[in-house]
Amino acid sequence: MSSTRQQRYEAAAMTEDWPGVREGETFRPKVLPGAVVAVRRRAATRADAEPAFFVHGLGGSSRNWSSLMERLAGDVDCEALDLPGFGASPPPGDGDYSLPAHTRRVIRCLEASGRGPVHLFGNSLGGAAATRVAAQRPDLVRSLTLISPALPELRPQRTAVPTALLGAPGASRLMARLTRDYPPERRARDVLRLCYGDPERITERELAVAVAEQERRQTLPWFWDALGRTATGIFHAYTLGGPHSLWRQAERVLAPTLLVYGGRDRLVGFRMARRAAIAFRDSRTLALPTAGHVAMMEFPDAVADAFRELRDGIDGRPGAVVPPVVPRSSAATAPRAGSRRVDAS
Repeated sequence: MSSTRQQRYEAAAMTEDWPGVREGETFRPKVLPGAVVAVRRRAATRADAEPAFFVHGLGGSSRNWSSLMERLAGDVDCEALDLPGFGASPPPGDGDYSLPAHTRRVIRCLEASGRGPVHLFGNSLGGAAATRVAAQRPDLVRSLTLISPALPELRPQRTAVPTALLGAPGASRLMARLTRDYPPERRARDVLRLCYGDPERITERELAVAVAEQERRQTLPWFWDALGRTATGIFHAYTLGGPHSLWRQAERVLAPTLLVYGGRDRLVGFRMARRAAIAFRDSRTLALPTAGHVAMMEFPDAVADAFRELRDGIDGRPGAVVPPVVPRSSAATAPRAGSRRVDAS
């Protein structure tokens, strides 16, 4: 059996009973050049809805977007992918987990669907990939929503260091050995506590599905390799200078952009909201003081409302942008003009 046919077979078998597929969602493999990705879809409740596309973060999956997609079903037609090596997607055929490679796969997925331009969403690693997509292919992006995007920080938070070290040589293999006997519930709780600003907001439903997904992931021989190689890819992307720098890419984005930052984020500093608001020329900021790294899971209603405000401000012409807003002050103290700070406690 050819490698492409083998990947297609593996993805089809894996998506049939992948945990965490909610009522109203479909979950199917999509064959791309050099990779097969699992795509989760929640169809819009109205025929004229514009398309939206969602990209998860390091170690995450398309399931991270389910709560937000459920709330946006009356507004947009939603698709979220599992990046190669994550969720139900098998590893890429070329073994390339770099940020440019993930970006190319998002672009290929959008091109293959023929749904563009889309309202593009990205969280963490997915936010970095979405930034590059919007900069390189503005024809594919109607608006951009970034939730704690993984953009370079000169002084990363101490709580983010263990995750960053996964990219060190041999680190992922070591972690696989050290955590081999961890119960799936312990691993799921640890991940959720790292990503949530308030662990008390983790529902029993979310925990149960996270445990089931961890159990399934432990059967996949490539999971830790994909995690480590992707972490290495993020580190390399942070070291790029000139026009390939992620911050330079952000400056090239023309699409109206919503930036969402959590005040209790342990992986991306809340202070980065200020720099992002300046870099993205046409942006507004949603500051959630009690949110962590996955605001779309913790506070999906607030994120959905902010997206609707962004969408409503876009002129009816495809690809049109609203006038830029000049930043006035740090988002950590007072969001920029046109933005808002939400007390989601």
